[in-house]
Amino acid sequence: MTFFLLSFVGIYGVMHYVVWRGVRPLLPHHPCVVPLALSWTLLMIVAPILSRLLERSGADLPARIAAWGGYLWLGFLFIAFALFALRALVSALILLFNRSIPTLALVPMDASASAIAVLGLTLLLGTYALYEASTIHIETVTIRSAALPPELNSIRIVQLSDLHLGLIHRAGTLRTVVEKIRNLQPDLLVATGDMVDARLDHLEELVPLTASLIPPLGKYAVTGNHEVYAGINDALYFLRQGGFTVLRNQRIIIQPGLSIVGVDDPATGKAQTEEVLLPVEKVGFTLLLKHRPLVNASTLGRFDLQLSGHAHRGQIFPFNLVTRLHYPQQDGLYHLASGAWLYASRGTGTWGPPMRLFSPPEITLFIVERPLSP
Repeated sequence: MTFFLLSFVGIYGVMHYVVWRGVRPLLPHHPCVVPLALSWTLLMIVAPILSRLLERSGADLPARIAAWGGYLWLGFLFIAFALFALRALVSALILLFNRSIPTLALVPMDASASAIAVLGLTLLLGTYALYEASTIHIETVTIRSAALPPELNSIRIVQLSDLHLGLIHRAGTLRTVVEKIRNLQPDLLVATGDMVDARLDHLEELVPLTASLIPPLGKYAVTGNHEVYAGINDALYFLRQGGFTVLRNQRIIIQPGLSIVGVDDPATGKAQTEEVLLPVEKVGFTLLLKHRPLVNASTLGRFDLQLSGHAHRGQIFPFNLVTRLHYPQQDGLYHLASGAWLYASRGTGTWGPPMRLFSPPEITLFIVERPLSP
């Protein structure tokens, strides 16, 4: 945790410095400017940490204010940082071009004018990102599989992932999600981790909302890393009170020819490789729930569909370019070499900033059908 905090402070500090350098031509040359900027930077760096400390002390309203203020600033700052970094790259390319071909010299960008353009675009993109995060998409994926038992011609599976209930997302978000899921009429509902994002003593009121969903084949969940951060025992209690069967390195036969396997996230310290849980001789359709969208090569051929989340497809562009380095299969449906499928959800909620840029939130409906008769 200490390493994470130091990394966060260091990276966040660099982001502030890049943006500061970008907007400096627009600021007055007054002795108060630098101290005020440093004070504001320190406050914004501390705000997310402060929100967690306030939450743990039971000061819910101040914690929410600190979270909203700190995370909104983080979202807008990240967009500005990316744009100023792009501006610096373009300026460097112009300089290189002018030195290489002086007879065709390009006009360098004006620092003040380009800073105004960056800030205007940041405001526009940030406002859109707030809207995008509040608009949950229904993604429908149809898969044909001969592994379905003959008596089960099709099954409707709904995946919920990375909702991050906590200081930002509460009853309003969950009501919307529950209503959308109810309208999809799933046979089976699964949650692939990070349902919660904070202490849960103020989320008891949300239990009836999740408990109201009663699909005929049940509700199953696995842990994500944020269940650990929220307190694993409280998170498990919250999920179970909401009607979910939490699969902690377990395999359950839902009905003959249909089984589900769920593995703990490595953050729990009790993660078990799915290799030992999946049957060597696969019979029927096997669904694998795993928070992180990584495929264990030794399990190929032993499951039919793996459902994952975690990466959010970066949540705010261009952070997806960073997450793709570790999770190359981070968004959508992937056909695996064994003939099985991996689906990586973009997630239903948000972590940190209540913003999404070119990575809309989703609830996913899978319609698994037997192949058409020849």
